[in-house]
Amino acid sequence: MTLEFFSATDVGRQRDNNEDSVAVDEEAGLAILADGMGGYAAGEVASQMLTGFVCAELGRWLREPGKQAKAGDVKRAMDICVDNANRAIFNAANTNPRYTGMGTTLVLAVFRPEGLLLGHVGDSRAYRLRAGQFAQITRDHSLLQEQIDAGLLTAEEAAFSNNKNLVTRAVGVEDAVVLELHLHEVQPGDIYLMCSDGLSDMLSDARLAQILQGNTLLPEMAQSLITAANDMGGRDNIALILVRINSQGRVESRGWWPFGRRNR
Repeated sequence: MTLEFFSATDVGRQRDNNEDSVAVDEEAGLAILADGMGGYAAGEVASQMLTGFVCAELGRWLREPGKQAKAGDVKRAMDICVDNANRAIFNAANTNPRYTGMGTTLVLAVFRPEGLLLGHVGDSRAYRLRAGQFAQITRDHSLLQEQIDAGLLTAEEAAFSNNKNLVTRAVGVEDAVVLELHLHEVQPGDIYLMCSDGLSDMLSDARLAQILQGNTLLPEMAQSLITAANDMGGRDNIALILVRINSQGRVESRGWWPFGRRNR
């Protein structure tokens, strides 16, 4: 099996700056998405620190000593790398007044022969489309999700809640962070969507699935998703990474920034 990647960010319709960041290392089978928080400059700094650090450090390890590593070793490497990035962001937030309170969500995917190692912090999400079945495969670290789990709200009621953006876990806001990690089996034909809440808050799961199934090429899927989110108001920055599992062909990685500013 081979992997096809496509990544994109967009500033949305109501924001002046882009606090979302994405990074892909196709050789390492690595994809990272982050949604920063903490003010005009700080959120952008946090998300770019996280994606840059993890892509450089974990990508290097996966391409070299990590090539023959077992899943348990890769999990430990992911934990260590995210912990180191968390400390760097936390220290920057506590030594520079401009960055006080900054933090970021994270979705981190490592595709291996044994499957997908998927980690996340916060309310950015990962979904899987398999044989026409669309499912969210991460669980938000948010107040809203805790209320749903406790039976205080239904999923339908949650869609209209004012507490959508209150996360209970984020990278960089404390001196330690717990990365939730799971191993998922992958199959040829699978399409994985990683995204910030600028996409998932604007579009229902049914609409996301419809757009993915209505397009053949990953760039077309990305453009359609971003356009649909902006047509619904584009209230936040939008970031997404699409990964398709192919049974043959070469690995491809492309990025596309149609409206917003490309992350550096």
